[in-house]
Amino acid sequence: MLHRADFDRVYSTGRRVGSPLFTAFVLPNNSGASRVGFTTPRALGKSVVRNRIRRRLREVVRLQQADLAPGWDVVLNPRRNLLDAPRVRIEEEVRRLFATLAAQ
Repeated sequence: MLHRADFDRVYSTGRRVGSPLFTAFVLPNNSGASRVGFTTPRALGKSVVRNRIRRRLREVVRLQQADLAPGWDVVLNPRRNLLDAPRVRIEEEVRRLFATLAAQ
């Protein structure tokens, strides 16, 4: 997802799914594809820190993309402890989120 209107729509009408490493906002869409967007608030730190968090999360989502059921818009809002979390832990949380979406 790239457009602000898409992010706003997911935030306003979507459902919030909590995790220790991130907060996910999910909304079913009417297309056959799923889209994932990332937001990193300034409260997480300076741009170097925010970009590192975003890169780590983006890579895990890229590797798990095949497990994401079609027809979802997902916005991931990471928390500060994602920066220090081992990659395996991030993968577990993303896999759990995608499994939850696939079950619905």
